Amino acid sequence: MGDTGRAPSAVPGQEPTPMPRLALYALAVCALAVAAAVVSFVSGSWLGVVWVLLAGLSSNMAWYYIRRAKATETA
Repeated sequence: MGDTGRAPSAVPGQEPTPMPRLALYALAVCALAVAAAVVSFVSGSWLGVVWVLLAGLSSNMAWYYIRRAKATETA
């Protein structure tokens, strides 16, 4: 069903677990927000400032989910 946020336990000699789904979604939102900011600024709109703030927020969320996954993997 949904993502429980738990990474599967790693077996020695097995490939590392993939990046958590929420981190991938946050990175996608970040990339789309940066593209929207560029389009807004090129068209002369100050609405791009909001897109830049959204890109910063989603970037921080991606880093958080990546670091959390690494911490639970080593624990």
